[in-house]
Amino acid sequence: MGAGPVGLAAAAHLLERGLDVVVYEAGPSVGTAVRAWGHTRLFSPWQYVIDPAARRLLGPAGWTEPRPSSLPTGHDLVAQYLEPLAATPPLASVIRYGTWIDAVSRQGMDRTRSTGRADTPFLLRLRSGDTTNTVTARAVIDASGTYTTPNPLTAAGLEPTGMLGTRITSALPDVLGADRARFAEKRVLVVGAGHSAANTLIKLAALAKEAPGTEVLWAIRNPGTARLGTDAADGLAARGQLGSTVHGLVESGQVQQIASYEIDDVRADGDQVTVTGRRAGEPFAVTVDVIVNATGFR
Repeated sequence: MGAGPVGLAAAAHLLERGLDVVVYEAGPSVGTAVRAWGHTRLFSPWQYVIDPAARRLLGPAGWTEPRPSSLPTGHDLVAQYLEPLAATPPLASVIRYGTWIDAVSRQGMDRTRSTGRADTPFLLRLRSGDTTNTVTARAVIDASGTYTTPNPLTAAGLEPTGMLGTRITSALPDVLGADRARFAEKRVLVVGAGHSAANTLIKLAALAKEAPGTEVLWAIRNPGTARLGTDAADGLAARGQLGSTVHGLVESGQVQQIASYEIDDVRADGDQVTVTGRRAGEPFAVTVDVIVNATGFR
């Protein structure tokens, strides 16, 4: 399930072992989810990205491997690795694009039956366009990813009660490119304490220099950001640099951090949104133009 870097690597290993495999991809091409954040540069160099079985498939196709120590963007990952990999004859014949998997069960097994369940084939309900059908499988690997299922903004894990429309964006928007107009000269709140949040905050700070009037706020649930290590504390230099840079932006005042903030709800407030909750146990609210949900994925 999923024709991204994990799904294609799993398929390469299965094919290498002589096992029958089919890859179902909901999107029209490989790496659909990766393309959504393709402008973002990975903090893992190529040497940690390319799977060994995938490399062995690519070798006979005359593929030129990227420099191991360089850092790809998401678009690089698709163009220089996933697309050539999907085009190799062994994989090209087993990938089914535009196929959504609605459900996975066991053949003839509802939720109340368990006898012999482990030896019963899986049953997948597939949807492609207006057509729905079922297929069986010996095993199922879910490599569909989590980018399309972000954690909700609120501390309780509930969706906001208000209709927010375009006032809220998913993680890793293209702040300096395609999405620039959504953020320039706006009051922006980034919610989340991880590397996706840091990446966006850094780009928003750069945008604020180009577009005066852009204000950058950063809401985190805990008192600090332990997950965002600095250069010396991180085994991946580029990931450590993210932490060092964003901490520097907070110290310089370019990013206003709102720590110990637990969000209870988000509601539309005219053209803006008001975020209500508790900061260190006390009622707190902030009104902004747009929110970036970088609270993680599940």
